[in-house]
Amino acid sequence: MSVIEVRGLTKRFGPVLAVDRLSFTVEPGTVVGFLGPNGAGKTTTLRMLLGLVRPDAGTATIHGHPYRELSEPLHQVGAAGEASSFHPGRTARNHLRVQAMAGQADPSRIDDVLELVGLTEAAGRRVGQFSLGMRQRLGLATALLTDPEVLILDEPANGLDPEGVRWLRDLLRGLADEGTTVLVSSHILAEVAQTVDSVVILGHGRLVAQSTLAELTGGGPQDLEEAFLRLTKEVSR
Repeated sequence: MSVIEVRGLTKRFGPVLAVDRLSFTVEPGTVVGFLGPNGAGKTTTLRMLLGLVRPDAGTATIHGHPYRELSEPLHQVGAAGEASSFHPGRTARNHLRVQAMAGQADPSRIDDVLELVGLTEAAGRRVGQFSLGMRQRLGLATALLTDPEVLILDEPANGLDPEGVRWLRDLLRGLADEGTTVLVSSHILAEVAQTVDSVVILGHGRLVAQSTLAELTGGGPQDLEEAFLRLTKEVSR
């Protein structure tokens, strides 16, 4: 059974059709790249999947249930989105303490996730002093606090330097190898190409393709970006 299932998902904001009859699935223990140019509908889709936006039509479920109907949503699903949604006066450690209490997470996880995302030495610094890349790492630490079965990440590579992108790839691949299901959005295929098992590509809110990278490019990794750009252009015609 698919861990994540999106069927006929549609959302309109006034005259803008942000997501148009979108359907795709995510299998357990895989990393799926959720790809498309800026404005393709990726964030709106993820927010509907997390119960933050109500769809006009269609369904988005995790383990067969809408997010709000999960028995323990904060323990079953970890999510990281906008990297600036932190209290700037709190230290990284205090931010995680508050989140651990809210999510009923074991406080011992705080040191574990700080180490996992490489923020141990910065744990006592105020988040307002953090770079975008450090806030991205803190967002990942927050998402991992409850040791969730599913991770939903919206553009987690934004603000990371090349070394940070490599670290993120290794982290997500390692989590999937341990059984975590990961849905990660990006507008740059190259950021996730060495990590994902398959991709879901959007263009103008519509599904362009769902496939493995080999199927997408015919086995030629040098053609990844060309295939991505070609497909997203085709859907706009």
